[in-house]
Parts: sequence; C-alpha cells; structure tokens
Amino acid sequence: MSERRIEFEPFACAPALKLEAHERVSLLHVETLNARLDRLEQLLERVERRLWLAVYGVTGVILSEGFLKLMSIAN
Repeated sequence: MSERRIEFEPFACAPALKLEAHERVSLLHVETLNARLDRLEQLLERVERRLWLAVYGVTGVILSEGFLKLMSIAN
C-alpha cells in the first residue's frame, strides 16, 4: 500500500492577517521615524554650522576692535 499525502491549500486565517498587517504598519512607523531622524540630524548640522560662523564672527570683531585700540594707542 502506497502512502499518499493529502495536501491542503494554504488559507489565510484572521490572526495571521492581523499580525501581517501589524508588521507592515510597524515597519512603516520605523521607516517614518528614521526619515524624521535623518532630517533632524541635517537641521542640527546646519544650525551647528551657523553657530560656529557666529562665534567666529564675534571673535573676529572683538579681535579687530582690540587691534584698532592698540593701533590708536601706538599713534
């Protein structure tokens, strides 16, 4: 007697569908959060560049005023 395997068609049950939907939604949330974090990092880099530019500008003004005072005293 030969053994015959009965093959059943795969079916989608409600819990499995809910789990798959939840995984897709979670993946979308993670991708969205990563995109937001990337944008925030870019914004922070731009703010940091502007801050350093301001610091260098203020330092330059202070140094130039000090140099001008020294030049006026020397005359």
